[in-house]
Amino acid sequence: MLRYALRRLAALIPVLLALVTLSFAVVRLAPGGPFDAVQGQALTPQVRANLQHFYGLDQPLPRQYLNYLSGLARGDFGPSLSQRDFTVSELLARGLPVSLTVGATALLLAILCGIPAGILAALRRGRFADRAVSALAALAIALPGFVTAPLLVLVFALHLQWLPAAGWEGGSLRYLLLPALTLALPIAAVLARLTRTGLLEVLSSRWILAARARGLGDARVLWGHALRPALLPAVNYLGPAAAFAVTGSLVVETVFGLPGTGRFLVQGAVDRDYPLVMGMVVVYGVVTLLCNLAADLLQGALDPGARGD
Repeated sequence: MLRYALRRLAALIPVLLALVTLSFAVVRLAPGGPFDAVQGQALTPQVRANLQHFYGLDQPLPRQYLNYLSGLARGDFGPSLSQRDFTVSELLARGLPVSLTVGATALLLAILCGIPAGILAALRRGRFADRAVSALAALAIALPGFVTAPLLVLVFALHLQWLPAAGWEGGSLRYLLLPALTLALPIAAVLARLTRTGLLEVLSSRWILAARARGLGDARVLWGHALRPALLPAVNYLGPAAAFAVTGSLVVETVFGLPGTGRFLVQGAVDRDYPLVMGMVVVYGVVTLLCNLAADLLQGALDPGARGD
């Protein structure tokens, strides 16, 4: 297992390098520049040239790229060009804990709700519980976040007045529930469908039928033989799901007024803040790769044949 983990970890390095290179090229090729205007006022050519020289933007692109890689290797994302009182690392330190907290809570809620719902639907195939889970899952997948979030605010904050409509308050549970639930609903729906499909396929296999023929009870067949292989499709989805929960919260952060990283990415793109955009892309890329790595390791633990040892 350790050799498999090290092999998977080593494979992330060229992927991350390709991500950094492609992102660097895209943000530099985009029209406009960070010093076309400051606070809505156009700069004189001399002031613009001085700013570009100060931040090293007048150097050839290959030199800028190597300088960025050198700083990145030291954990230095560079200064923000639009928010000049802060470095990119400081902005990340302010917003990333919020996004990670919301994403981790959403993923936990999705797992706790989606997988049991899928098991229930499979065990009650064709009955009311199965139809209800399937209908709710289809609805949760169909509704985008910018629709689900206002609906949850309307019901739980404005009508029932159980939870606040927006804010953060240091990550208080009352302020965390609605944004986490917004992100969790589509993930839970997909997990429920994958778990149901996987469990139905395993329960109809010959070796499960043979186990039943030997007199094993339903509970022992489910927990001891069927559930582990049935969860493999859901485990495979956990990597992209975790990445979505952490990095896909832009709409959620906007609706609920959360001080996460999504606003920095959008504002950096609008202002052509190269270091800020690059820092967000790199951090999001690392989070996505690590989430997929964790899902691969969990799959390897559940299914030793997938490790290829």
